[in-house]
Order: sequence, then C-alpha cells, then structure tokens
Amino acid sequence: MAAGIVIGIPATLAVTRLAAALLFGVGASDPLTIAAAMLLMVTVAALAGFVPARRAARLDPMAALRHE
Repeated sequence: MAAGIVIGIPATLAVTRLAAALLFGVGASDPLTIAAAMLLMVTVAALAGFVPARRAARLDPMAALRHE
C-alpha cells in the first residue's frame, strides 16, 4: 500500500492536466478529493488482507497441515 501511495500521488499530480477537462465542479488537484480517494483505496486494501487473514486465523493449524 505504501509503495502505491508513494508512486500514485506524484502520478496523480502529473496527470491532472489530462483529467482537468473531464472534471466538473472539482479542481484537478483538489487535496480533499485526492485524500478521499487515497483513504478509500487504503480501506479496500486493508479489508482485502484482513478478511482472508481472519478466516485463516480461525483454522486449527494441525488440521490445515493434514489437509495439505
């Protein structure tokens, strides 16, 4: 996630000129919009890792090893 944020924020700011024509009512480099999008992506990434980890934590390790 951190690597994506480090690469994504400068890339977002670099592409603002191309996207400016498609945005209505929002500035191309609006910090609130960029922060909201970043928060949404971090939340989705955290849930994508949390749900399988929680499911795996419920399993008995010996039963999982026997199954494999």
